Amino acid sequence: MARILIIEDEKKIARVLQLELEHEGYETDAAFSGSDGLETFQAHAWDLVLLDVMLPELSGLEVLRRIRMTDPVTPIILLTARNSIPDKVSGLDLGANDYITKPFEIEELLARVRACLRTVQTRERVEDTLMFQELTINEKTRDVQRGNETIELTPKEFELLVFFIKNKGQVLSREQILTNVWGFDYYGDTNVIDVYVRYLRKKLSLTEALQTVRGVGYRLKE
Repeated sequence: MARILIIEDEKKIARVLQLELEHEGYETDAAFSGSDGLETFQAHAWDLVLLDVMLPELSGLEVLRRIRMTDPVTPIILLTARNSIPDKVSGLDLGANDYITKPFEIEELLARVRACLRTVQTRERVEDTLMFQELTINEKTRDVQRGNETIELTPKEFELLVFFIKNKGQVLSREQILTNVWGFDYYGDTNVIDVYVRYLRKKLSLTEALQTVRGVGYRLKE
């Protein structure tokens, strides 16, 4: 369930927005000044911010600027009663994802909220996903798939596979592999790498792609 912060000094508008958004299944909170809005944003995790431009204490554009100094990701939609190009341009230049001019239809605002949240979710899925040949690896869920087939890996097999894919094409020494996959404090036999490489080759059909580099280590090659 997405959490939305409304920073709007007109309390009636803020309340209407809360009611409409909560009816759609979102969690909301509201702040009625720029300084309170910034403080509330920094105190909690939010999936989206609805930010009025005309605010007491700190303007909406100043709140936006300060948020973007530390958070370049959270979607922000500007709400403005001013239908002026400079405000819109300034807001977008400062990192706003979208804007909507008052008065607006609630259906349009809800559509823009959905679009912003969808964009972020899509980006997160892409960032969490690794691809190699016919394999799709999701780092967040730790799922490994070949087409519609799910391949079960142990935690260490998964971590070794991710390390190879993120460094594909490079010759990786045994020391590099042990340090990055097993950790700095691992003092066991380096032959453990050979064992796990065999597991990956067998489970994922990587016999040709996962190459042995004699005297050094391994390389994953397209």
